[in-house]
Amino acid sequence: MTRVTPTTDDTRPPLGRRVIHPAWWVAAVAFLALLAAAGFRAAPGALMVPLNEEFGWSTSVMSLAVSVNLLLYGLTAPFAAALMDKFGVRQVVATALTLVALGAGGSVLMTASWQLLIFWGLLIGLGTGSMALVFAATIATRWFVHRRGLVMGILTAGSATGQLIFLPPVALLAETTGWRSASLVVAAAALLAVPLVWVVMRDHPADRGALPYGADPDTYVPPVPATGGAARRAFEGLAFAAKTRAFWALAIAFAICGATTNGLIGIHFIPSAHDHGMATTTAAGLLAVVGVFDIVGTVASGWLTDKFDPRKLLIVYYVFRGVGLLLLPWLLADTIHPTMVLFVVIYGLDWVATVPPTATLCREIFGDRGTIVFGWVFAAHQIGAAAAALGAGVIRDVFGEYTYAWWGGAALCAIAAVLSIAVKRARILPTVGT
Repeated sequence: MTRVTPTTDDTRPPLGRRVIHPAWWVAAVAFLALLAAAGFRAAPGALMVPLNEEFGWSTSVMSLAVSVNLLLYGLTAPFAAALMDKFGVRQVVATALTLVALGAGGSVLMTASWQLLIFWGLLIGLGTGSMALVFAATIATRWFVHRRGLVMGILTAGSATGQLIFLPPVALLAETTGWRSASLVVAAAALLAVPLVWVVMRDHPADRGALPYGADPDTYVPPVPATGGAARRAFEGLAFAAKTRAFWALAIAFAICGATTNGLIGIHFIPSAHDHGMATTTAAGLLAVVGVFDIVGTVASGWLTDKFDPRKLLIVYYVFRGVGLLLLPWLLADTIHPTMVLFVVIYGLDWVATVPPTATLCREIFGDRGTIVFGWVFAAHQIGAAAAALGAGVIRDVFGEYTYAWWGGAALCAIAAVLSIAVKRARILPTVGT
């Protein structure tokens, strides 16, 4: 194997002149792409009430479409990681953003509930799943040696930033000009990110004549190019990881993470607040505040992951989340009050703070296969989210309230904390290049 050395374009700049490493430009565009794709993540909770009012579709029916979306969002991830290895990052990401735009834009033509499964479920699920957190892990792993945890935290926060930016206007448009306008805004945002991805994004630092950020030019050895079909590599990664207890502990805990974020709060917080008399726009504003503190919490989690045992961080995160869900039924009301604000702040800081330590553990334990294994762990995250989204909708229709859904989520968080203790960090050395 040969060592990559920087070209003349990447040599040390003259004194007094500072050049930004290309890894940071790639990370910035990746952040914008994740932000644009996150537009739909904010939409279902804000659109369920107006869709119910216009078409009479039940919470269970709409929750089913969201569950299909979340399921595909997760199951696509490990294959997307392999596709990025085989066909290139920018090709996969540009295609994914286009699918999101088609799903969001095409949904304005819906006249029957089954069409939700096509637009919200199939198209947007495949599009968002082809990026998701595996995309963030790929960029952090390929382009950074130093600051990987921090970069993973920043990129993960892209989804939260998308929620922060999109949720208030989506909710406002849905209430004033109609849900179709809100859907078109989401579609436009996804399309606008495509040219940036195509111009800036590259697969490896060597494509820019550079080393990964923080790599030692005397010791760095570039990865061997991937061989074999994307599907075969994805399933081989699963078969390899599934033999270990660490994988199952990470996967089940991350499934609980998905259930208690995207599945419960992300989809059902606004309808539940509406049940308590709170205006949809007010509830959407609270969920956007979750996004604000999610940015802080996720970036901080990335920084902490570079310094502390990721397993201990996960235990703390799941315990705090469980306490919040346990208390939520007593906190919801028709107006905003201090304890509700406190819940929003704590839940926001904890929202996806689990991602940097989980991705780091996958890399430490599974080596070169770490990104694909993380794709499967993320698939479990979305399976949990899909199950919780559907289950909470059914609970609402059967009992007329969400209380049992929140308490069930709290119990699951306790299980996730125990599983995090069980993860072993012993490094597994995989065969390189498979």
